[in-house]
Amino acid sequence: MLKRLYPHPYLSLTLVALWFLLVNDWKLGSLVMAVILATILPLVTSAWWPDRPRIRHPLRLASYTALVFWDIIVANFQVAYVILFVPRDKIRSCWITVPLDLDSPEAISLLAGTITMTPGTLSSDMSACGRALLIHALNAPHPDTVRDQIKSRYEARLKRIFE
Repeated sequence: MLKRLYPHPYLSLTLVALWFLLVNDWKLGSLVMAVILATILPLVTSAWWPDRPRIRHPLRLASYTALVFWDIIVANFQVAYVILFVPRDKIRSCWITVPLDLDSPEAISLLAGTITMTPGTLSSDMSACGRALLIHALNAPHPDTVRDQIKSRYEARLKRIFE
């Protein structure tokens, strides 16, 4: 019964958490509304989610989230430094192609979102075959280093989480 009512339990839990973050009000009415949304939205969208994302290691996902939050904070300072102190002619913006070893669409989406959320980088496009991401970096004097960091810091962890 619960599997039919909550076809995507992680999505439902995420929706409840996001609802409380948005309303910033810990009252019974907020909880009721969060549960209603967490029930209805996954049911309505379940036709477009034929398979559940398989998260093999939820604790690793939590540590990945903490790592991403930390990287966002650090990258904010790095971008501020580049904008405020690096002369324009010394900034090396570039496009970087990152080949993907991930197979899970959810993991690939999470990787692209992570890259976009981290200041200074933007996930711009995915190849037609789904095996590479095109990324723009604000300042990357060594594009191969940025690509290798993305693959080792994010992609390798996502591979362990989802596959």
